Amino acid sequence: MNKQKVPKLRFKGFSDDWEQRKLSDTIVDIADGPFGSNLKTEHYTDEKEARIIQLSNLSDYGWQEANTRYTTFEHAKEIRRCIVNEGELVMGKMMPAGMTIIRPNTEKMYVLSSDCVRIKLDKNVAIDDFFLYTTKSETFLNQVNNDSQGSTRVRTSISKIREMDIATPSLEEQAKIGEYFTNLDHLITLHQRKLEKLKIIKKSMLENCFPKNGEKIPKFRFDGFSGDWEQRKLGDVAKYRNGKAHENDIDDNGKYIVVNSKFVSTDGEVKKYSNTQIEPLMKDEIAFVLSDVPNGRAIARTFLVDESDKYTLNQRIAGITPLEKTYPYFLHILMNRNRYFLSFDDGAKQTNLSVADVMNFEEMYPAYDEQKKIGDFFNNLDNLITLHQRKLEKLKVIKKSMLESMFV
Repeated sequence: MNKQKVPKLRFKGFSDDWEQRKLSDTIVDIADGPFGSNLKTEHYTDEKEARIIQLSNLSDYGWQEANTRYTTFEHAKEIRRCIVNEGELVMGKMMPAGMTIIRPNTEKMYVLSSDCVRIKLDKNVAIDDFFLYTTKSETFLNQVNNDSQGSTRVRTSISKIREMDIATPSLEEQAKIGEYFTNLDHLITLHQRKLEKLKIIKKSMLENCFPKNGEKIPKFRFDGFSGDWEQRKLGDVAKYRNGKAHENDIDDNGKYIVVNSKFVSTDGEVKKYSNTQIEPLMKDEIAFVLSDVPNGRAIARTFLVDESDKYTLNQRIAGITPLEKTYPYFLHILMNRNRYFLSFDDGAKQTNLSVADVMNFEEMYPAYDEQKKIGDFFNNLDNLITLHQRKLEKLKVIKKSMLESMFV
């Protein structure tokens, strides 16, 4: 007799037990692809272009289409055998990381690589949307991890896929679950796109709101401002000081956040604490990363202090204090990953910016009011980016939680 189970969380109106099955009981057809990425392109011509589906092009949010296209093939029968047809799903065969399932758009012609299998479900037993998400559930992934025996690169076989377990409710409950996660993924995709769009806007505005090399005015300017910007060294607009070592004062229950390169480069996500404020940072000061590994992403990153009596400045991080006629957010944006500082990174050895390197930083500055306008614009834009980033992360957490609760 089949084993019966129920999930932790269900939609109203459903109470029947789920039925434990082998994947072989839900599949009416399964085939893998014989081709690697070096597919021959001779002797056979098809009416439609074909794209080979490879493991590297699969993701949780669908099919990332490769640029490689094939219009002619050497082995006509093999090609026909591994074409993805209407109503079929594609599963990666590399466990556990590659165990992703997608539903390709069959308006185009897709051909399976040897890293993937094509699956057609028995529609009387399992619905595509439900099947897509049950394979992302904790129970199913634990099963995959056990089969892979701790390795991240184990190629599974069709016979092993057939033997994997899956629990299924009624078709009506499957449809409800599939619809819920499909809508959740649409929301995630929507916020992902909004976030990407905002980042593109920021990149464009950073390129246009500041003068190019050798120029005295920017390409884009807010209304009401005119006149040339003036070139100044950092010492003309801010004061400089070095942070101090905190290695012997780290305390997980400490009151103060230690501002180090990891804290700055992760936008405050990775934190260490200290009960001793060895080098205090005050509101509107800028923490500036002085050291990083070759081609690192932390060097010259800036963090604008949002509150006094909250942070303490670690060694190899500079404290930049804007002077009275320098708007803090403007200077924060101007210094952050500026091309001047990045030029010190030769890609071969660790970059260590000296006091002289930083103080010799020269850039163009407008009057204070225009600095404030530009700074406030980027502040608002950064807040929007952070808001969408948090919404996106929250939706992903919700999805993870629901995947753990809505499947047995």
